[in-house]
Amino acid sequence: MKELVEFIVKSLVEDTDKVEVSVSEQDKEFNILVRVSESDLGKVIGKSGKVANAIRTVVRTSGKKVNKRVSIKFTDKK
Repeated sequence: MKELVEFIVKSLVEDTDKVEVSVSEQDKEFNILVRVSESDLGKVIGKSGKVANAIRTVVRTSGKKVNKRVSIKFTDKK
């Protein structure tokens, strides 16, 4: 799951070195936190959140294969 999110996000941003993906797993849920540089956050979220929603859709679909719910949050590095 982490590799999938990391691949998608790194494909979108310019500063790939600052991409951090952390995954915490609970019973039947993955919580994924994606950190990117402040200048790349807009590229990952997209206009009206369309890119972020597309990423969530892809990852949630892959989560259904292993019977897990997936929650993704995007933030900038501080």
